[in-house]
Amino acid sequence: MISRRKAGLVCAWVAALGMVAAASAGTALAQGAATYPDRQIRIIVPYPPGGSTDPVARLVAEELKNLWGQPVIVDNRAGAAGSIGTDAVAKAAPDGYTILFHTSVISTDPSFKRQTPYNVQRDLMPLMQVATGPYLLVTPPSFPVSNVRELIAYAKANPGKLNYGSAGSGSSGHLIAELFKLRAGIDMVHVPFRGGGPSIQAVMGGEIQVLFDTVSGSRSLAEGGQLKGLAVTSAERAALMPNTPTMAESGMEGGFEQVYWLGFFAPAGTPRDVAAKLASGISAAIAKPTVAARLRELGLLPRSVALSEFGKIVDEDIEKWRGVIRDAGIEPQ
Repeated sequence: MISRRKAGLVCAWVAALGMVAAASAGTALAQGAATYPDRQIRIIVPYPPGGSTDPVARLVAEELKNLWGQPVIVDNRAGAAGSIGTDAVAKAAPDGYTILFHTSVISTDPSFKRQTPYNVQRDLMPLMQVATGPYLLVTPPSFPVSNVRELIAYAKANPGKLNYGSAGSGSSGHLIAELFKLRAGIDMVHVPFRGGGPSIQAVMGGEIQVLFDTVSGSRSLAEGGQLKGLAVTSAERAALMPNTPTMAESGMEGGFEQVYWLGFFAPAGTPRDVAAKLASGISAAIAKPTVAARLRELGLLPRSVALSEFGKIVDEDIEKWRGVIRDAGIEPQ
């Protein structure tokens, strides 16, 4: 049986070891922050290659590699409407070497997804918003409306008879159309598709009458006459489509200014100086004239909003879409 004196010595020894370990960890953390980055950085994109998200991540990755002299790779972790890739970052070590590149759709996760293995506001740290972009409201060329005012009047005269499409339940196109329905006081039926491509094909073929798509996704079709572009959802006309009016100009009373954004997140707990260095590097990347020009070619507006300010945008969007989902009676999935 161990004596009290020996037990006390053991406890003191264990406590001393703990203090040494804590001091060593603190020193390592400080050194890591000072030397960051000293190895490969991985950017997880929770969508397949292609589209508008992946190319932007690759543009930034290349610039960060040139800036810091370390490999920066893009890892596409698609699946579960973005949840698989998001969860991988939420559970990653908070050291700045695994970060997430997502869209504003992440703001709908807390209210639309019943069960996710992560909590957006608890498990992720907003780093940098890098760009925003408007949606383009399109209809089939044969649809008998020429502006938003006429679309609203047609929908009110034919309640429940218009179909609008989206890339899937909970997608940005789904929720912005529901917000449009609420603001315009109209009734349309949602037809979800498995991705943006099928929804575009459906509106071209007249299977659906209304679609909110990205400018990069539908601009060429609208300009080529295969779709009818009624309006963009930004406050001002899109640079790539200067002849297409805004929603307000097209007859939406009170306006309808809604944009999506692209941004970077780190695991919660990432040291603030590491997060600040990441944000600074990303901001420098999108400020490059070649990168900014490419973003504009994709229908995006470069925009640097970092850390706490970006966090406020995320929080506000979470509350906005929670209200839309509730008011529209959308069932979480």
